[in-house]
Order: sequence, then C-alpha cells, then structure tokens
Amino acid sequence: MSSQAAHPTLLIPGPIEFDDDVLMALSHPSESHVGAPFVNVFGETLSMLRQLFLSTDPSAQPFAVSGSGTLGWDFVAANLVERGEDVLVLHTGYFGDSFSTCFATYGANPTQLRAPIGSRPSLAEIEAALKEKSYKLITITHTDTSTGVLSDVKAIAELVHRVSPDTLIIVDGVCSVGCEEIRFDDWGIDVVLTASQKAIGVPAGLCILMVSGKAIERFNNRSTPPSSYFASFANWLPIMRNYEAKKPSYFATPSPQLIRGLYTSLKQITSIPMEERFAKHKEVSGVIKKAIGEMGLKQLAESPECQANGMTAIYLPEGVGAPDLLPKLLAKGVIFAGGLHKEIATKYFRFGHMGVSVMNGDLGHINKALDALRASLTEAGYKC
Repeated sequence: MSSQAAHPTLLIPGPIEFDDDVLMALSHPSESHVGAPFVNVFGETLSMLRQLFLSTDPSAQPFAVSGSGTLGWDFVAANLVERGEDVLVLHTGYFGDSFSTCFATYGANPTQLRAPIGSRPSLAEIEAALKEKSYKLITITHTDTSTGVLSDVKAIAELVHRVSPDTLIIVDGVCSVGCEEIRFDDWGIDVVLTASQKAIGVPAGLCILMVSGKAIERFNNRSTPPSSYFASFANWLPIMRNYEAKKPSYFATPSPQLIRGLYTSLKQITSIPMEERFAKHKEVSGVIKKAIGEMGLKQLAESPECQANGMTAIYLPEGVGAPDLLPKLLAKGVIFAGGLHKEIATKYFRFGHMGVSVMNGDLGHINKALDALRASLTEAGYKC
C-alpha cells in the first residue's frame, strides 16, 4: 500500500504514479552539486543507466541533464546533423512531426516516411527510402505517445546496418524506456533519448540519453561547431564522464533532488533482470487489451505487433465523447488522457500502464482502472 495522500490514480502515458521511496528521495536536504555525497550518487546513477539500456560498451556514454524529453531532440539535431544534411524520420504519430520540426529548426532536411494512423512504415518501405539517398541518421519513435503504436526497433536496426551502415540509428524512447525491450549494444543503436517521468518513474525534469561511441566519433568529426550551446556534446560529454568517474565537474547546475529520485528508481528497476520487467509490462498490457476488446472497444493500433506495452490508445464508442467519459472516470478516482493526434484528437482516449502501477500489483491500479472504465461507459449510455 502507498503512504501517499489520497489522490486520483494517474494512468496517462506520463507522468505516471511514483513510488513512495522515489518521492521520499526528492525531499533530501539541499546539497552542493559538486560535493562528494552528491557526486557519488550521480556517478552511480549514470552507471545504472548503462544497466537500464543493457549496455556494457565503455565507448558509449549515458547522460542525465535537467530538461524534458524534448531536449533530447535538440541534443540529436544540434550535435549529430549539420546544416543541409538529410535525415529520415519514421512517422507513427504526433511525435514524428515534432522531431521533424526540430531538425528543420537546426537547418537539416528531414524526410518523413509516414504510415496511416494506427500503423507503422513497413520494412520494405524503409529499405526503399534508405536506398533513395544517403541519410545522416534515421529516427524511430519506439512508442508514439499519441497513438500507442510500437515500432520494431530491432528489425529496423538490422535493416539499417545492412542497407545503410553509415546512417546513425536514433530512438525516441520517451514512452518506451523502462517498459519496452531495448538492447542498446546488441541492436547497434546510436542514441536512445528519454525522459524521467514515464516508465522510469521519476517526476518530470530530466532528459536522459544513451549515446554510442560511433555517434560520439561522428560528433568529434563535425566540420562545423554544434549548433546549440546548452545542448552541446562539447559541453556535456566531459561533465558526464567526470560525474560517472565520481569527480566533481560543472557546466550547468544539475537538480540534486531529481538525480536522487532517479538513483532511487534505478536501484529498484535494476534489482531484477530487465527481462522480467519487460515481461511484466507485456503481461499486464495483454490483460488490459483483452479487457478492452471484451468491452467492444477498438484500439488505434489494430495489429498486435504494433501495440505498445506501456499504453493503449482506444477509440471512443459511438455516442460517447471524451468530455463526458473523462469526468466520469475522475469521479471514480481514475485519470486517463484524451486524444493527442491532431487528425483524430476528439475520437479516442489514452490509458497509460507503466512503472509502479504495473510492477506493484498490490496497488490495484489496473483493476481499479478497468472497473472504472466499464462503469463510466455504462453511465454514458454504452453497453459494454
């Protein structure tokens, strides 16, 4: 049971519910960001990020920087692409558009390979696109938070290595890290970017990245300086390396409280094999998706292989609108999210199921949410 004050259960695709110990860690007294106690915690935190991403490659480097997951896009665009270079963005929802806009802001030329809503580009389409021109990098939104569509990162990475081995592989894992299988070394990924407030289970405010040695070498060989100051690898690489070696360092002030929260969460996450965590999220997702189907509801992602394990995007039934359904759910102590994809935002809602709500079944969050959904739909005039 949780010791937190009574509150509606937050089951959106992030921020998620947080563990009591994580919240307690945030209340740590103020401390020096270059003092030995904090430096040691930060160093261990970065080392545990390697375990989270399943990486043992010493040439790769984890980052934890104050900011949102969106800052990860800037890190990629500012450091790994130069003005006028081509990038291929695999579009599975809202966040493909956003990442493309970020690249354009830095002067790159993004090409989006789009799929119908609820689907993802096929491997054949990706291969054809990679053969059309030389792309500096390819971006994959692992789970698009707007649609709940899951991309097959492993298969795409294998394809890129075969067809266009010089193309860097960038994974937007904001809604997937900590709940979906990601094997940084084994799959040959160059960057995974994420944020603290989703399956990692820490309040918003940290941008987290894992960057390969290949990507760092590509950065070092740039012909022009990085096009950002705050998001420059030139400024952050020595800081992260020093902190991981438990040496005080400074470029911009980190958040000691958030880092302590991340340390606490990662201690919990890495206390069991990552395979067990992936399997638990898949198991609970299966229970939810089966229940959704039994209610007669349809998902945006129709094909099982395209369905994320950390969230479910669900079409509203005929005659029921989100402004009617969501308040009914809130009255029963459950918060779901409305639609985000601009083309169909009013036609669906989103159920987030990741982190502590999945890993700690004693909390009862999932059953509570499904019961509340059935009751709320019935009140809205829909027969489940």
